[in-house]
Amino acid sequence: MKRLLKISAVSLAIICGSATTSAAAVDETKGTEFGVLSCTVEGGFGLLVGSSKKMDCEFTHTEGTIERYTGHIDKLGIDIGGTSKAFMEWLVFTPLGNNPGDYALEGKYVGISGEISLGIGLGANALIGGSNRKIGLQPVSVQSSTGLNLAVGLSSLTLNPVSE
Repeated sequence: MKRLLKISAVSLAIICGSATTSAAAVDETKGTEFGVLSCTVEGGFGLLVGSSKKMDCEFTHTEGTIERYTGHIDKLGIDIGGTSKAFMEWLVFTPLGNNPGDYALEGKYVGISGEISLGIGLGANALIGGSNRKIGLQPVSVQSSTGLNLAVGLSSLTLNPVSE
């Protein structure tokens, strides 16, 4: 068990480091920070080779306006165990000179993710996609959750605007 925990911790460190590098495809040197996306992800169980969880999100533009989204995050890879509700937050970047407009986060994002929970859990997801695949989601801080879980692999996030 200790060996599995050590391997899991090393894997998570590699994924988290790669997440920051991968999100650099739309980084602050070649893009503009567009706002912050905060999401609550439902709890659930991994299905060994993947999982799918619903989420509710709130996007706060840099000028202060707020947009609400619903969606789901799907993971493909090792996903063993269960977690309670989780909270994630990303900085949202767009290429310099791009004006994405309202509800521009609608769409599908792909990237890498890693999560380990042993009581209290940590994880990260770096994703690119959305409006014309020109939006980057870079983790502001690691995901927080509780449970007993190990998940490492590819992630797909789908966001749909909530009509108010």
